[in-house]
Amino acid sequence: MNKLQFADYVVFFIYFFIVAAYGYYIYRKKRSAAASSKDFFLAEGSLTWWAIGASLIASNISAEHFIGMSGSGFALGLAISTYEWMAAATLIIVAVVLIPIYLKNKIYTMPQFLAKRYNDKVSTVMAVFWLLVYVFVNLTSIIYLGALAITSISTLSFEWCIAGLSVFAVIVTLGGMKVIGYTDVIRCSC
Repeated sequence: MNKLQFADYVVFFIYFFIVAAYGYYIYRKKRSAAASSKDFFLAEGSLTWWAIGASLIASNISAEHFIGMSGSGFALGLAISTYEWMAAATLIIVAVVLIPIYLKNKIYTMPQFLAKRYNDKVSTVMAVFWLLVYVFVNLTSIIYLGALAITSISTLSFEWCIAGLSVFAVIVTLGGMKVIGYTDVIRCSC
Protein backbone atom coordinates (compact mmCIF):
# COMPACT_ATOMS: atom_id res chain seq x y z
CA MET A 1 0.00 0.00 0.00
CA ASN A 2 1.27 3.48 -0.83
CA LYS A 3 1.95 5.84 2.03
CA LEU A 4 2.81 9.52 2.06
CA GLN A 5 6.45 10.37 1.49
CA PHE A 6 8.49 12.97 3.37
CA ALA A 7 7.83 15.63 0.68
CA ASP A 8 4.07 15.03 1.02
CA TYR A 9 4.26 15.68 4.76
CA VAL A 10 6.25 18.87 4.18
CA VAL A 11 3.67 20.22 1.71
CA PHE A 12 0.80 19.22 4.00
CA PHE A 13 2.29 20.88 7.09
CA ILE A 14 3.31 24.04 5.19
CA TYR A 15 -0.27 24.35 3.91
CA PHE A 16 -1.62 23.66 7.41
CA PHE A 17 0.65 26.31 8.92
CA ILE A 18 -0.15 28.98 6.29
CA VAL A 19 -3.92 28.48 6.54
CA ALA A 20 -3.89 28.33 10.35
CA ALA A 21 -1.66 31.42 10.56
CA TYR A 22 -3.96 33.33 8.19
CA GLY A 23 -7.02 32.28 10.22
CA TYR A 24 -5.40 33.36 13.47
CA TYR A 25 -4.21 36.65 11.92
CA ILE A 26 -7.72 37.57 10.75
CA TYR A 27 -9.12 36.54 14.14
CA ARG A 28 -6.68 38.81 15.98
CA LYS A 29 -7.39 41.66 13.55
CA LYS A 30 -11.15 41.29 14.07
CA ARG A 31 -10.79 41.10 17.84
CA SER A 32 -9.09 44.48 17.88
CA ALA A 33 -11.82 46.04 15.70
CA ALA A 34 -15.55 46.19 16.27
CA ALA A 35 -16.88 43.24 14.25
CA SER A 36 -20.51 42.56 13.51
CA SER A 37 -22.33 39.45 12.35
CA LYS A 38 -22.20 40.92 8.85
CA ASP A 39 -18.40 41.05 9.03
CA PHE A 40 -18.17 37.47 10.32
CA PHE A 41 -20.72 35.81 8.02
CA LEU A 42 -20.25 37.92 4.88
CA ALA A 43 -16.44 38.20 4.96
CA GLU A 44 -16.67 41.97 5.44
CA GLY A 45 -18.06 42.14 1.88
CA SER A 46 -14.58 41.43 0.50
CA LEU A 47 -15.28 38.22 -1.46
CA THR A 48 -15.97 38.44 -5.19
CA TRP A 49 -18.57 36.29 -6.93
CA TRP A 50 -15.97 33.83 -8.23
CA ALA A 51 -14.43 33.48 -4.74
CA ILE A 52 -17.87 32.77 -3.28
CA GLY A 53 -18.51 30.16 -6.00
CA ALA A 54 -15.14 28.49 -5.40
CA SER A 55 -15.82 28.53 -1.65
CA LEU A 56 -19.20 26.85 -2.15
CA ILE A 57 -17.58 24.08 -4.19
CA ALA A 58 -14.60 23.60 -1.88
CA SER A 59 -16.72 23.69 1.29
CA ASN A 60 -19.10 21.14 -0.15
CA ILE A 61 -16.35 18.61 -0.88
CA SER A 62 -15.16 16.89 2.27
CA ALA A 63 -14.29 13.49 3.66
CA GLU A 64 -17.90 12.36 3.39
CA HIS A 65 -17.63 12.73 -0.39
CA PHE A 66 -14.34 10.89 -0.71
CA ILE A 67 -15.45 8.00 1.46
CA GLY A 68 -19.25 8.03 1.74
CA MET A 69 -20.23 9.09 -1.78
CA SER A 70 -17.66 6.71 -3.31
CA GLY A 71 -19.16 3.82 -1.36
CA SER A 72 -22.69 4.87 -2.27
CA GLY A 73 -21.67 5.21 -5.91
CA PHE A 74 -20.24 1.70 -5.85
CA ALA A 75 -23.40 0.30 -4.26
CA LEU A 76 -26.02 2.32 -6.14
CA GLY A 77 -24.28 3.32 -9.33
CA LEU A 78 -24.56 6.69 -11.03
CA ALA A 79 -27.93 7.42 -9.42
CA ILE A 80 -26.16 8.85 -6.36
CA SER A 81 -24.97 11.79 -8.48
CA THR A 82 -28.53 13.13 -8.76
CA TYR A 83 -28.11 14.45 -5.21
CA GLU A 84 -25.27 16.71 -6.35
CA TRP A 85 -27.05 17.81 -9.54
CA MET A 86 -30.12 18.82 -7.53
CA ALA A 87 -27.89 20.69 -5.06
CA ALA A 88 -26.42 22.71 -7.93
CA ALA A 89 -29.89 23.63 -9.21
CA THR A 90 -31.01 24.56 -5.70
CA LEU A 91 -27.96 26.77 -5.14
CA ILE A 92 -28.69 28.66 -8.37
CA ILE A 93 -32.31 29.28 -7.33
CA VAL A 94 -31.23 30.41 -3.87
CA ALA A 95 -28.56 32.74 -5.31
CA VAL A 96 -30.86 34.33 -7.89
CA VAL A 97 -34.14 34.49 -5.97
CA LEU A 98 -33.65 34.35 -2.20
CA ILE A 99 -30.25 35.89 -1.45
CA PRO A 100 -31.13 39.32 -2.95
CA ILE A 101 -34.23 39.43 -0.74
CA TYR A 102 -32.25 38.50 2.37
CA LEU A 103 -29.52 41.04 1.65
CA LYS A 104 -32.05 43.79 0.95
CA ASN A 105 -33.55 43.14 4.39
CA LYS A 106 -30.10 42.90 6.03
CA ILE A 107 -30.59 39.23 6.96
CA TYR A 108 -27.31 37.30 7.12
CA THR A 109 -28.21 34.13 9.06
CA MET A 110 -31.20 31.80 9.25
CA PRO A 111 -31.79 32.49 12.98
CA GLN A 112 -31.85 36.21 12.14
CA PHE A 113 -34.52 35.52 9.49
CA LEU A 114 -36.60 33.50 11.96
CA ALA A 115 -36.32 36.23 14.58
CA LYS A 116 -37.63 38.82 12.10
CA ARG A 117 -40.33 36.53 10.67
CA TYR A 118 -41.53 34.98 13.95
CA ASN A 119 -39.81 35.81 17.26
CA ASP A 120 -36.60 35.37 19.22
CA LYS A 121 -37.78 32.13 20.85
CA VAL A 122 -38.20 30.37 17.47
CA SER A 123 -34.83 31.73 16.39
CA THR A 124 -33.10 30.42 19.51
CA VAL A 125 -34.70 26.97 19.27
CA MET A 126 -33.62 26.64 15.64
CA ALA A 127 -30.09 27.88 16.36
CA VAL A 128 -29.57 25.51 19.30
CA PHE A 129 -31.09 22.56 17.41
CA TRP A 130 -28.89 23.01 14.33
CA LEU A 131 -25.81 23.71 16.42
CA LEU A 132 -26.30 20.40 18.24
CA VAL A 133 -27.01 18.53 14.98
CA TYR A 134 -23.96 20.04 13.33
CA VAL A 135 -21.59 19.37 16.25
CA PHE A 136 -22.79 15.87 17.14
CA VAL A 137 -23.71 14.52 13.69
CA ASN A 138 -22.12 16.40 10.80
CA LEU A 139 -18.87 17.63 12.31
CA THR A 140 -18.10 14.41 14.12
CA SER A 141 -18.66 12.30 11.00
CA ILE A 142 -16.52 14.62 8.85
CA ILE A 143 -13.67 14.64 11.37
CA TYR A 144 -13.95 10.86 11.81
CA LEU A 145 -13.92 10.22 8.05
CA GLY A 146 -11.11 12.73 7.52
CA ALA A 147 -9.01 11.05 10.19
CA LEU A 148 -9.80 7.67 8.64
CA ALA A 149 -8.65 8.91 5.23
CA ILE A 150 -5.43 10.43 6.62
CA THR A 151 -4.51 7.32 8.61
CA SER A 152 -5.03 5.15 5.54
CA ILE A 153 -2.40 7.09 3.56
CA SER A 154 -0.02 8.10 6.33
CA THR A 155 1.69 6.72 9.39
CA LEU A 156 -0.11 9.14 11.73
CA SER A 157 -2.30 7.61 14.42
CA PHE A 158 -6.07 7.94 14.22
CA GLU A 159 -6.23 9.89 17.50
CA TRP A 160 -3.61 12.42 16.36
CA CYS A 161 -5.50 12.92 13.09
CA ILE A 162 -8.74 13.63 14.96
CA ALA A 163 -6.99 16.08 17.30
CA GLY A 164 -5.16 17.78 14.42
CA LEU A 165 -8.27 18.16 12.27
CA SER A 166 -10.25 19.52 15.22
CA VAL A 167 -7.61 22.11 16.12
CA PHE A 168 -7.24 23.08 12.46
CA ALA A 169 -11.01 23.56 12.08
CA VAL A 170 -11.20 25.76 15.19
CA ILE A 171 -8.28 27.98 14.17
CA VAL A 172 -9.55 28.50 10.62
CA THR A 173 -13.13 29.13 11.72
CA LEU A 174 -12.12 31.82 14.22
CA GLY A 175 -11.38 34.18 11.33
CA GLY A 176 -14.90 33.86 9.93
CA MET A 177 -16.00 33.63 6.32
CA LYS A 178 -13.14 35.79 5.05
CA VAL A 179 -10.58 33.15 6.00
CA ILE A 180 -12.81 30.29 4.90
CA GLY A 181 -13.56 31.97 1.56
CA TYR A 182 -9.96 32.74 0.63
CA THR A 183 -8.60 29.37 1.77
CA ASP A 184 -11.39 27.63 -0.15
CA VAL A 185 -10.30 29.47 -3.29
CA ILE A 186 -6.79 28.10 -2.77
CA ARG A 187 -8.15 24.58 -2.18
CA CYS A 188 -10.46 24.78 -5.19
CA SER A 189 -7.66 25.88 -7.52
CA CYS A 190 -5.30 23.07 -6.48
